[in-house]
Amino acid sequence: MAEMYKDLDPETMPRSPGLTYQDLLDQDSHEVPAVLRLESPKDVGLEEVPVRRYISREYHELEKERLWKKVWQFACREEEMPDPGDHMRYDIAGMSFLLVRQEDRSIKAYPNACLHRGRMLKEHDGHTSEIRCAFHGFAWHLDGCLKDIPARWDFPQIKDEEFSLPEIPVATWAGFVFINPDPDCGPFDDFIKDLADQFERWDLGSLYIQAHVARKLPCNWKIAQEAFCEAYHVNATHPQIMRGLGDVNSQVDVWENCARVITPGATPSPLLDYELSDGDVVMSMMGMPHDAEPPQLPEGMNARAFVAAMSREGLRADAGDRVDLYCDAEIVDSIDYTQFPNFHPWGAFNKIVYRFRPNGDDHRSCIMECYQLMPFQGERPPAAPIHWLGDDEKWSSALGFLGKVFDQDVFNMPKVQQGLESTYKTGLFMSGYQESKVRWLHRKLGEWIGE
Repeated sequence: MAEMYKDLDPETMPRSPGLTYQDLLDQDSHEVPAVLRLESPKDVGLEEVPVRRYISREYHELEKERLWKKVWQFACREEEMPDPGDHMRYDIAGMSFLLVRQEDRSIKAYPNACLHRGRMLKEHDGHTSEIRCAFHGFAWHLDGCLKDIPARWDFPQIKDEEFSLPEIPVATWAGFVFINPDPDCGPFDDFIKDLADQFERWDLGSLYIQAHVARKLPCNWKIAQEAFCEAYHVNATHPQIMRGLGDVNSQVDVWENCARVITPGATPSPLLDYELSDGDVVMSMMGMPHDAEPPQLPEGMNARAFVAAMSREGLRADAGDRVDLYCDAEIVDSIDYTQFPNFHPWGAFNKIVYRFRPNGDDHRSCIMECYQLMPFQGERPPAAPIHWLGDDEKWSSALGFLGKVFDQDVFNMPKVQQGLESTYKTGLFMSGYQESKVRWLHRKLGEWIGE
């Protein structure tokens, strides 16, 4: 762990009164896996986060040069390009890259630019037998070797063996494809190690893309990302879920390249000033009105175990007997990981994977994406195509209940951007523990930028 992080003692660190997340795990009806028993709280300081990181064009340029051109980043899922000749376009901060499935089923990536006059080689995802430029017809084989130059006689300076498309480093993990624009980058295995070690129990490569939804948002990419890195905002932004979500009971853990926030479900928020029965909590989780008759729980079963038992049966058709191996926490809790800089896979049977990135070369807008990954029995279902939401289209139109929560989150985002453009403050105050994953992201960003 880098020296900028200091270990905290989970027994003595500042935290919300009431049950800890580990206390809730002690009540689980199943054996709790070691990965959930890990605790890695870190003191990442109390310094202000500079406002200019969200509003400055100059800072965006630094991110382009020192982060996006240098860091390993999630580009697509393998299943989105299953056959040789399938290709995907990945854009980041004004740059474009082309990922191509090879005949041997490996994946190569190239700058999405013709070596002749620079035209973009592929504008859309799709399938091809060759990589041919639509401007003058220069063409390359799938492996990047030169295939054809129209009027070849007029280019005596070109040597075929030296005119292959330059390759970008590519790596795969758990069904995800990563690229790094820097040919001299560090090893991917070192970069992903912390995350990979913790996901050994949760094989995301065995899941398929049930849904992939994206939307452009009028705010800096970090504003959007940070709204999904802490549960502290739940009481003000999502008050309707406080009866069934232990927001400030969340456990925050920080490692070198990844961090996580685990927020317990089927337990009430400690911020509520009234008591709830287990039946009341179950009603909240099921979306029942407050004046309905609470369900009767079996004797000796708490709300977390009851909700988990119902969810296991709902998942059994798709996940099979695997559901019986997962503890209550793995079924009902939000296990939200972040791999620096912008990749957010959730653990266990949580469907969610987020990605946040600049919208082209605009530092005041971004793209938010949500993949929903699901287990399946038998043959892998085809990957759902990406669905782009319009500016006025709600997330709930595509993602149901989860989308309603997103709608509340994105309502804040342009207001944050507008506020930061107007504030006279030079820095933002953040909490020491509950927002420590946000602080960790900024510490990592500062390392890459060189601050």
